[in-house]
Amino acid sequence: MAKSKKNKKYTPNYSVSQEKTAVKAKKHLGQHFLKDENIARKIGDTLTLQGYKNVIEIGPGMGVLTKYILQKNLDVIAMDLDSESIEYLNTNFQLEHNEVLRSNSSFQVLEADFLKFDLNSVFPGKQFAITGNFPYNISTQIVFKTLEHKERIPEFTGMFQKEVAQRICEQAGTKAYGILSVLTQAFYDAEYLFTVPPDVFNPPPKVDSGVLRLTRKKDYTLPCDQKLFFRVVKTAFGQRRKTLRNSLKTFQLSDEIKILDILSKRPEQLSVDEFIKLTQLIEKHTH
Repeated sequence: MAKSKKNKKYTPNYSVSQEKTAVKAKKHLGQHFLKDENIARKIGDTLTLQGYKNVIEIGPGMGVLTKYILQKNLDVIAMDLDSESIEYLNTNFQLEHNEVLRSNSSFQVLEADFLKFDLNSVFPGKQFAITGNFPYNISTQIVFKTLEHKERIPEFTGMFQKEVAQRICEQAGTKAYGILSVLTQAFYDAEYLFTVPPDVFNPPPKVDSGVLRLTRKKDYTLPCDQKLFFRVVKTAFGQRRKTLRNSLKTFQLSDEIKILDILSKRPEQLSVDEFIKLTQLIEKHTH
């Protein structure tokens, strides 16, 4: 049977009262449920669908974003640690949105902790994107886990605390530029897309949120030892007020490296490419 056309306009069916069945946001899970349909649609549209047909949504809550992802005729896994959200997605959500679910490729709800979950067990052998309204308290860890599986994740979009989203996308030469910026941008092109005010959430957070998109680089293999690169970056920013000559002493730098001008700089002054070159130098001269 032929699938319905992707561009068919979908209107959510709200026959089930969300007031009576609403999931309560849990502070310990860092939950702030998005309630603005326009913002949810905009986040859904951050997915370019280039190079994948599979998506993991992290922290779907009551599915305000989920339904806009499903409209794109993707295979979707909605992953949440909150059992109450999981129950809602398996019952009320599927009753409310049965039309789009019928026309979609597949939809699976998983009660799981993304940070502990084995990503090799989902979409085996296939590329997939990650998106979501990420809990603030684990958002940076979500990015680091994505980097560990970058060979399977060509795109990553979603909502963070604004300050974190800006930090990920920041360029060299600023105070916000740091470990997260360098390690992410070594493998992905990072775009800060738009800011989201607190009043579109329930409960509203105390800060603005920011939505970004990470697009994996065509060549995302580093021309240096990756583990060493991570160590150099983390060690350098661990003492970011010091020059690299001082902060990287533990690497037992050779005299040949110590005299280089690059070692007189502080870590925030180095671009991603310069960190790669520095790692190559250390790799070459510390054997």
